[in-house]
Amino acid sequence: MPGQENVPLPRWREFVSAHAGGGALDGVVTKVVPFGAFVEVADGIEGLLPHTFGADVPAPGAEISVRINQLDVERRRMSLVLA
Repeated sequence: MPGQENVPLPRWREFVSAHAGGGALDGVVTKVVPFGAFVEVADGIEGLLPHTFGADVPAPGAEISVRINQLDVERRRMSLVLA
């Protein structure tokens, strides 16, 4: 994900701890790519909302509600699903 390596690992871990319950997160689409969209869910923290067959990918700037699907804290990667 673009720039994720710039987010300090302790900050990532803090984000993960705060959202471990799996609740909905409000986010903003920052970039659309052929395989989905990147969504900023906290300042500087983005996740990937993968494109699924038949689903519309939101446009950049769209405000959407997502849930965390998968996390890789060490690599600072997060897969999202629509809430």
